[in-house]
Amino acid sequence: MDEQQQSSYWDGFLPSDALVMKRAAVISDSLEKIASELQGCVRCKLCSGRKTIVLGEGNPKAQLMFVGEGPGEQEDVQGRPFVGMAGQLLDRMIEAMGLERAQVYIVNVVKCRPPGNRNPERDEIESCSPFLYRQIDVIRPKIVVALGRFAAQTLLQAEVRITQIRGRLYPYRGAQMMPTFHPAYLLRNPESKREAWEDLKKVAEFLEIKIPSRL
Repeated sequence: MDEQQQSSYWDGFLPSDALVMKRAAVISDSLEKIASELQGCVRCKLCSGRKTIVLGEGNPKAQLMFVGEGPGEQEDVQGRPFVGMAGQLLDRMIEAMGLERAQVYIVNVVKCRPPGNRNPERDEIESCSPFLYRQIDVIRPKIVVALGRFAAQTLLQAEVRITQIRGRLYPYRGAQMMPTFHPAYLLRNPESKREAWEDLKKVAEFLEIKIPSRL
């Protein structure tokens, strides 16, 4: 099945007129428009404690997109996703695949830091996830890597355990989606790094990326 045939996870369930309108909306959307709509956002309670709205960064035409759960302390300060210790590990994971951070796109489900780095709550995810879906539709990556349980649950819209679904490709919004462990989890559980690396090797294989040999 080519990209046009699988342009959306639910296209086959939409009436033709609705499908035309949906595709037209994607064409008229942009990352700049999304950023403008999120400026000064007060859609959920996370707005009261944030310093910065962390939109995402990277190549706007990236073939590979990483989705985390939410900004941490350093991300909130700097306004960039994945710049703390977990972000440094993600950078090394990307480099191990033979890529640079600037070649991919990195984003979170929620754009504001949950207090004390707690897990995002359902109402916060519901408020912010439509912007994530729009970012995916605008960038149109070939593959989306869901980092951790909350990212995977949000993308699949299902209560799932990351240990049960990781390592498999799922059709998603005209692309493929690979769930794997969050880098923060890997810092706490280094024994799972091997499994995460196996997942990323499958991503590289799908994208026809030759992983550099490590001596």
